[in-house]
Amino acid sequence: MHAATILAQLDHVTDPSTGGLVPSIHPGVTHARPGSAIAAGYARSGNSGAALVESILCQLEKGAAAAAFGAGAAAAQAVLASLQPGDRVLVDTGLYYEFGRMIWAFAERFGLDMVRVDLCDLEGVARSMGVAATRLVWAECPSNPLWRVPDLAALAALAHRHGARLLVDATAATPVHCRPLTLGADLVLHSATKYLNGHGDVVAGALVAAAEDAWWREMLTAREMHGSILPPFEAWLLLRGMRSLALRMERVSATAQTLAGWLARHPRVGKVHYPGLPQHPQHELACRQFRDGFGGMLSFELGDAAEAIDLCARARIFRRSTSLGSPESLIEHRRSTEGERSDCPPGLVRLSVGLEHPDDLLADLAEMLCPAGRP
Repeated sequence: MHAATILAQLDHVTDPSTGGLVPSIHPGVTHARPGSAIAAGYARSGNSGAALVESILCQLEKGAAAAAFGAGAAAAQAVLASLQPGDRVLVDTGLYYEFGRMIWAFAERFGLDMVRVDLCDLEGVARSMGVAATRLVWAECPSNPLWRVPDLAALAALAHRHGARLLVDATAATPVHCRPLTLGADLVLHSATKYLNGHGDVVAGALVAAAEDAWWREMLTAREMHGSILPPFEAWLLLRGMRSLALRMERVSATAQTLAGWLARHPRVGKVHYPGLPQHPQHELACRQFRDGFGGMLSFELGDAAEAIDLCARARIFRRSTSLGSPESLIEHRRSTEGERSDCPPGLVRLSVGLEHPDDLLADLAEMLCPAGRP
């Protein structure tokens, strides 16, 4: 069955007590069962809304098991908590800043050996794995904010050859465009706050696993011990947003492709970072790994930070804000958001493309790039 059908119907959901076609919210923390029936678990272990989120994600990602969390950061913490002191983890040199900051803080406190590697350089990854035993490779596809695309099938093969697992953060791609488990990955991470929800009104996260094994059970234990289950109301909001995921991704991908192509031809713009452009260094690979578009995120570079900051300040339709995946289009000078320790190019402007008409977004960019008094 196509993803759009699964999502629109939430896998043919029907409320058992009313016949309603919208999931009910069940906030009870404990449950009674008649006679000798086994009682449902305490709410810290799960709820019916979170279970439906997990079922849908399993189908979309072709996974064996899924777990919903109260935040993408909570999902990442569960993965880290499944590791042992001394475990070696390879992370991409371009890993999303916020996750990188969190992962390094955890690693320093709990004794993980974190190693930065360019995951688009397979020879470099192989050399690094040959140095010492590696437990986990932490990839992002595409990476944020330069939208680089690692070869997931090749990374998975390398990791497995050396006894390691491959995790892929597919937040920006979503299962509409890329399904890492079908390419050999062991675990997929989503910040469901972003495109999965798509409305900017709930914080959530998720993990989807290729196998329901001992490693997976350690993550579930961490979720229960940390109390980071996705609550019932947030699960309901996430499910409501997921119904339109396929349609939203179709729209934002088409608009992002249009904007990226226009920006690539503009004389004031330097590099444009978008996997759908033929000049993108991993475009051919992206064409093999992605389906039905390349997502709604792109970045472009201007001469320096001052020029980029000035451009963002003149936006009329794009909203000056961080995050991504909401109905409204967002613009930000990424280095200002990340702070002094950022590795981002100084003049990088990041766009999260929303659901507005593409002509209006193009007009806004044109005005920003051609301010009054300049040609």
